[in-house]
Amino acid sequence: MAPDTRDHLTVATAVAPVPVPLADAAGPRDTRQPLVAHGCWYPSADPTGGQVAFICDRTGVPQLWTGPVDGSEAHLLDADPDPVTEVAWSPDGRWIAYTVAPGGGEHTRVLCVRPDGTGRRIVAGADDGSSAYLGCWARDGSAVAVTVAEPPPSTGPAPRQGARPVPVPEVAFARRPADWAERDGRATLLGDAHRVDADPAGTAGRPDMAPDGLTAPGGGPKAPLDRLSAYLVDPEGLRAPVLLAAESGAATLRVCDLSEDERFALVRRGPRGRREAVVVRTADLDARSTLRVADGDPWIGRFSPDGHTLWLRSDHERQFAALLLARLDDDGGCLGVSVMAEREGCDLELLAVTQDGRGAAVAWNVRGASALQTLSLPAGGPVALDAIAAPPLDVPLPHEVVTRIARAGPGGLALAVSGSQRRPGVWWVPHGSPPARTPWSSRDEDAVPPGRPPVRPVPLRPVARDGLHLGGWYYSAPRRGAVGPAPCVIHLHGGPEEQERPVFDPLYHELLGRGLDVFAPDVRGSSGWGRSFVDADLGRGRFAAIDDVADCAAHVVLIGRADPTRLAVMGRSYGGYLTLASLVWHPELFRTGVAVCGMSDLGTFFAGTEPWIAESAAHKYGHPVRDRELLRSLSPMSRIDELRVPLLAVHGEHDTNVPPGESAQVVRAARERGLAAELLTLRDEGHEFRRADNRRLFRRTAADWLERHLSG
Repeated sequence: MAPDTRDHLTVATAVAPVPVPLADAAGPRDTRQPLVAHGCWYPSADPTGGQVAFICDRTGVPQLWTGPVDGSEAHLLDADPDPVTEVAWSPDGRWIAYTVAPGGGEHTRVLCVRPDGTGRRIVAGADDGSSAYLGCWARDGSAVAVTVAEPPPSTGPAPRQGARPVPVPEVAFARRPADWAERDGRATLLGDAHRVDADPAGTAGRPDMAPDGLTAPGGGPKAPLDRLSAYLVDPEGLRAPVLLAAESGAATLRVCDLSEDERFALVRRGPRGRREAVVVRTADLDARSTLRVADGDPWIGRFSPDGHTLWLRSDHERQFAALLLARLDDDGGCLGVSVMAEREGCDLELLAVTQDGRGAAVAWNVRGASALQTLSLPAGGPVALDAIAAPPLDVPLPHEVVTRIARAGPGGLALAVSGSQRRPGVWWVPHGSPPARTPWSSRDEDAVPPGRPPVRPVPLRPVARDGLHLGGWYYSAPRRGAVGPAPCVIHLHGGPEEQERPVFDPLYHELLGRGLDVFAPDVRGSSGWGRSFVDADLGRGRFAAIDDVADCAAHVVLIGRADPTRLAVMGRSYGGYLTLASLVWHPELFRTGVAVCGMSDLGTFFAGTEPWIAESAAHKYGHPVRDRELLRSLSPMSRIDELRVPLLAVHGEHDTNVPPGESAQVVRAARERGLAAELLTLRDEGHEFRRADNRRLFRRTAADWLERHLSG
């Protein structure tokens, strides 16, 4: 449990966030001509559990709404058109914090607003070029934790007028120097201002880890990495922001909980595949305990009211994540760890602990579907490591997947639920009662247009050529009277650590309505099947992941579902990369492909992506300098002469995760070789497509393309 100094936890400078007042939100109000088939997700309840703030896209854009859990009067709280991505109601009920994506891009900012729409303000991410996202609220609601990603000092814009650069530790979580003192200005300086060598082996923070993978003459850094800093910010602006943690590179730093007395913070840090939970002593930013945690939901745990117990969703020394109990001493050090709840062959993916620390709700990932349970936790004083909680209680679910659990008053829960036959909705679970759909969530019968029933997929378990068992879900189009194998689209999810889940996907139903089957597999590298499966695509294992796509296509052909002469491959983000890779590694297998926001050249991807994304991605794909040859050989552009079939690429114009040039260069290369290739650029979108009109355009364009090339 000692801190792992191998991670990049250095910062050079930072600007503490300063609340920026905005015009009041319109306040709770109805909307004109709302969409009938809408989604509601990411609920966060007020202290009573009677009101819920949530994200809803019934206007065509994901925005901030509020409504009673047992009434139909839901209202749009903030009518600004910027998509909302996260929501958190303060424990005292005075504020709602939420993350927005200006212009639909990847750079986000955190806002706060009062439940009546007044007092709206930006609390982090107001500066051009910066980005911010939510952490937890202080237990009394007086402040909210935020993480701010600042641009590199040498390339970033000038600081906002009146903002003061604040020196921060060169090593986060370092000890406070003897001459420490509070400084003037808007921030409180915490930690050691003198350089400390946190990486005696010399591997962390290497200068050759610049995002473009190059070094300056003499081996020095070409450009500094972006820095992430976590602060505790008072929305009122009456208390100076307090620095809680800092990290260089990987964009995963999040403050997940604060102890009741705010002496300790639970921080998630580290790149993909190497996440850690850190108990930080806030007085001097010293890391008192460190424990590995799984990828996935960032809300990894919670302190008990007395601060001596940490409940943690973790796969520490395990294949699958479980509920762990970490016993802490008076100074935050770990005295030991025990498993409090586990399920064989299943990951614990969601955890919500009650305010009094006496109970929890947990969601297990059971081969892609969810199983929800409530359980009692040992209460009061030091907890024995062999303490046994009461048997968990199963909560029946109306649909297949729970995507979020939020506390809703004493003993109640608010759930975000999705499934193959309904759009995302919010369900209320009163204490001891089964879930009930909130009246303002979309009805099940409104999931698809009349006359087109939703399709429930069936699970499949293909076997790769090296014997590894894969997973996935097969959707069969309702072809009236048709017999025999069907045209089929192999759809690949992103990540690569994401997992295919049996949730409603309008794209799939668009394709199914055109008479095309869809097989959505989990190739190696996907989550939900154990840590070894997630890590099976690292390094040269990515070649095997590319072969997995071909093996999945072969599987659905051999079992008689898919027509071998009418196969297509499609995917987004990492799935877009796999689409391009599959087309050039297995050029005779597919008749066409649709690559959405996919990387076509891993070298240009590292050069163009956000620096902190490059840092994190290096742990999955390879180092842009040390593994340059591997990345080149894994890049679809290196085999572009093998492309044989028409290609459609789709990209958001503001995507800074996978830059739009990745799609442009592969389409240009395909055309130069005489192939049919098109590029659809979606305006006001980033890496995710959040606006209803753009999502509709994307679905129909992709379906038209696939139907045309798979017909006959």
